[in-house]
Amino acid sequence: MAFASASHSYHAGLNDRIHAFLKEASARLARRRLYKRTLNELSDLTNHELADLGLCRANLRSIAYEAAYKA
Repeated sequence: MAFASASHSYHAGLNDRIHAFLKEASARLARRRLYKRTLNELSDLTNHELADLGLCRANLRSIAYEAAYKA
């Protein structure tokens, strides 16, 4: 009986690690999608629209990165 419960706790630990891995992978994918979407939306703006927002085209990648990964 003791061996069976020890074996069960091992599988529970493995399941927890797999679940944590999949959850982290999903979160990374969501952050990457947010980065790409933000960058694409900012890139679609004209230079005049960017200037109205106080932005320049050279900073778009860093702005998108901050939006996705620093939030």
